Amino acid sequence: MPDLTTNCAGIVSPNPFWLASAPPTNSGEQVMRAFDAGWGGAVWKTLGQPIQNVSSRFGAIRWKGMAGVGFNNIELITDRPLEANFREIAEVKQRYPKHAVIVSLMVETQDEWKDIIKRSIDAGADGIELNFGCPHGMCERGMGSAVGQEPLVNERITSWAVEYSTVPVLVKLTPNVDDILPHGRAAQAGGAHGVSLINTIKSVIGVDIDTFVPQPVVGGQSTNGGYCGAAVRPIALHMVAALARDPDFNIPISGIGGITNWRDAVEFMLLGSTSVQVCTEVMLRGYRIVEDMIEGLETWMDDKGFAKTDDFVGRAVPSYQEWGDLDLNFELIAKIDAATCIGCQLCMVACHDGAHQCIHPNPDGSRVPIVDEPECVGCNLCEIVCPVPECITMVEVDNGYAPATWNQHVGQGAPLRPKKGSHD
Repeated sequence: MPDLTTNCAGIVSPNPFWLASAPPTNSGEQVMRAFDAGWGGAVWKTLGQPIQNVSSRFGAIRWKGMAGVGFNNIELITDRPLEANFREIAEVKQRYPKHAVIVSLMVETQDEWKDIIKRSIDAGADGIELNFGCPHGMCERGMGSAVGQEPLVNERITSWAVEYSTVPVLVKLTPNVDDILPHGRAAQAGGAHGVSLINTIKSVIGVDIDTFVPQPVVGGQSTNGGYCGAAVRPIALHMVAALARDPDFNIPISGIGGITNWRDAVEFMLLGSTSVQVCTEVMLRGYRIVEDMIEGLETWMDDKGFAKTDDFVGRAVPSYQEWGDLDLNFELIAKIDAATCIGCQLCMVACHDGAHQCIHPNPDGSRVPIVDEPECVGCNLCEIVCPVPECITMVEVDNGYAPATWNQHVGQGAPLRPKKGSHD
């Protein structure tokens, strides 16, 4: 079987699946149960000056009766004594020496950083993660995303941590910025051994339309929280890929954000993540989801001929380009398989109301719509809405035009194929 052993920024674990810093890593008993289930590493719930959390703390967007598409929390860092946390970290490392224990930290002053880093390492931490991402509660106190949104502050505190630490330092980046690159570069400039991203997105999950109070509700009031779960995965993938393809950024990435299964994990790794961290799906489904993640990753790697995870980390990065470098002359059209079409007409409605008006009722009165191929722009909305797998496929057209990008067209006058679409 393939070797899943992972080395992320000098932190070695039996596999790339880590628990993210959150309620599932709140105590030693939890982390040990997670390791028994198969998790390769765990990022301990953020340590700092213990606080009093609120009740309630979580909210969710439900889809077909199930919670988890989008999740929101207003919980802050640990509310347990630091002494208890450090004692349990030491117990976990004694029992599970080959598993990775990374300790998430968040304090204010330079002296506090020096003290808590030393205590974490003395307890046995394999690495530390600087929490520069929390978007609620702590940022109002000058920590969390208040640090992560300021590259110079990020770099300064990171440099303190690297100076005081004898183990690898990861910087957890906030997604609540317009461009992730300056913040990843700042962590690198500060000497970080790697970064982890994304943390949660500042959000309001919803409003109770009967009581007029946003959710989650705390004594008839609420506040903004951190958005996570499957819905944030596209945002996380974009930010991970943006760093991975940046020629000025060259430290490892631990990917976080909406990972629910092994396929999601592979996507993050293909876009540059050496390890992946999971939180929300564990909160909703439990630690044992890692069993399927491990089996799925091993099977996929075996099928692809990959002996170790490093063989495929970043393999998708070269195919991620700027819009102006995409081939404007590449052409697809939609094809409908009459044998499997159920005549629901969803493709036609979507095309007429939301796309380019090129799918029409069949003149012969049959249930199968027809595609006006000369007008089809290949947007693939019809394929997306079709409820029958592979009933609609997108087929490449040889239109006789050589590849041409927008940058080529503007700079060199490369010929572009004629525009299509009846709405033009």
